[in-house]
Amino acid sequence: QVQLVESGGGLVQPGGSLRLSCAASRSIFTGYTMGWYRQVPGKQRELVATITSGGLTRYADSVKGRFTISRDNGKNTVYLQMNSLKSEDTAVYYCNRNPYNPQISWGQGTQVTVSS
Repeated sequence: QVQLVESGGGLVQPGGSLRLSCAASRSIFTGYTMGWYRQVPGKQRELVATITSGGLTRYADSVKGRFTISRDNGKNTVYLQMNSLKSEDTAVYYCNRNPYNPQISWGQGTQVTVSS
């Protein structure tokens, strides 16, 4: 079954850290660039970070220096380490291929709330 399962979100105070995980089906993950995306109500989903199958990474300017994307090719899992969190990082976070393939359904996402 082709799927994406995100986890690790929660409520954290500004300046805090979270580590998100995304377990993907092998057919989605192996050999492809993966990305973390986020969405807040009323806004389009935005790309936060990407990582190629070989480990090359890119980040949105808004998270550069604070977030780190990584992957474990043996576990078909991609991670997002988020440090120095800000209130504007509050969103539902999703993973998927990059560029996005419309034939791959989004997972349920994981809610990240940054609030004091």
